[in-house]
Amino acid sequence: MTENTQPSNIIPRIVFMGTPEFAVASLDALVQAGCNIVGVITAPDKPAGRGMKLTESAVKKYAVEKQLHVLQPLKLKDPVFLSALKNLQADLQIVVAFRMLPEVVWNMPPMGTINLHGSLLPQYRGAAPINWAVINGEKETGVTTFKLQHEIDTGNILLQDSFPIGEDETAGEVHDKMKEIGARLLVKTVEGLANGTLTEMPQEAEGRRPSYDKASAGEAAENTQLKHAPKIFTETCKIDWTHSVIAIYNLIRGLSPYPAAFTYLNDKMLKIYKAKKELHTAPKSAGSFETDNKTYLKFAGSDGYIYVTELQLEGKKRMSIEEFLRGYRFA
Repeated sequence: MTENTQPSNIIPRIVFMGTPEFAVASLDALVQAGCNIVGVITAPDKPAGRGMKLTESAVKKYAVEKQLHVLQPLKLKDPVFLSALKNLQADLQIVVAFRMLPEVVWNMPPMGTINLHGSLLPQYRGAAPINWAVINGEKETGVTTFKLQHEIDTGNILLQDSFPIGEDETAGEVHDKMKEIGARLLVKTVEGLANGTLTEMPQEAEGRRPSYDKASAGEAAENTQLKHAPKIFTETCKIDWTHSVIAIYNLIRGLSPYPAAFTYLNDKMLKIYKAKKELHTAPKSAGSFETDNKTYLKFAGSDGYIYVTELQLEGKKRMSIEEFLRGYRFA
């Protein structure tokens, strides 16, 4: 297209790749916007539950309901899958909450492959951006659409949108807001790519946000240290009661509802989903607990207490603190 040519509204052929509920919101937004979804790639059915019955991914359930063409490759480099993908003749591929793609896949369509990421890139690159933003006590997060390239989460940025994180919001609550905001941003991105009005912006290594991001519009971008969002492991979830109450509270919020922060009570794992914090007290030794056996159970941090309000003891169901205390006998 020459410089004087007006952009034309082309309806690209799109292949969508995603697996969990988070991705369904994006796929649905694209369908509702009238996008031409020629194929949906999702995870193979997996055995789940007591009967180990084969269970479809959330994305597959939606795609089948909408009569979209579904592919479920075991391996993304399988020649049979690659041939089937090529035959779909996609102009554009979209990835939302899917596994890492080999270059032979992401480099296939002429318009490239775009990803929706749950942070304001370049901050919080990695597998768990929502969790780490809450764990680190961030007051703001957002979503980014960008072009895939070799290094994970480093491709050119297309669009971003930011939103606040409430002081008491959990990762689950942020997730639910983000999937809707991200879905809308994705539709805007596809529209911009189709009519040629989007400009790709390279990510800056030191963590400077693109100047067109509305959260920083009119302000000089500041150099900030990059924060990462690695996969959450079991050791990440164990509460260290020698930390400050704020840090512990943020950890609980950032891991709720899954995989959940935990401690031990009489040698049994106790997952904490919701809590309240009390600062400026003179607690006993860190990790010690107090209870009235009826309404509260509180653990001491370094500078106050964490009051547990929703929990799950190993081998039991998730319940409120009142339910728990009615049936639990402390040693």
